[in-house]
Amino acid sequence: MIARRTAIRSDIGQAFVELALVLPIFILLLVGAAELGRLSYSSIEVSNAARAGVAYAAQNHITASDLAGIRQATTQDAPEIASMAPPVVTQSCSCATGATVTAVSCTTAGTSCVSPSRIIEFVQVNTSADVDTVFHLPGIPNTVTLRGQAIMRVEQ
Repeated sequence: MIARRTAIRSDIGQAFVELALVLPIFILLLVGAAELGRLSYSSIEVSNAARAGVAYAAQNHITASDLAGIRQATTQDAPEIASMAPPVVTQSCSCATGATVTAVSCTTAGTSCVSPSRIIEFVQVNTSADVDTVFHLPGIPNTVTLRGQAIMRVEQ
């Protein structure tokens, strides 16, 4: 009976030593998983903001030229990302005649594409945001730049 009591007492100390060794690693894994999840969420928001901007622009030729509306659609889609830079909007036009496609300026596409040619217009929206990490861990940058891009054809 005395031998049994001393065996139990020595096991209690061993469990605390194991807990003290494993707990910092476990906490580091939990912090890393939380930070990775937060950065993933921010990355999805930045990409979806680009998609929202290009979806607004692709409605017709008028909305494709409405830069203020595109910016508003982009920023309203990601209000949680305060550090998002203004989106970069690019238009590209081409004149399609059968199987031949030639690049033209979007401002002169109406006059340079003669019938039976048709104008094909694309809008591209690029978004970016600098996101600060909550936990500053050694070897991991404190700021991560996230980028989003979307390209869509404008409805005729």
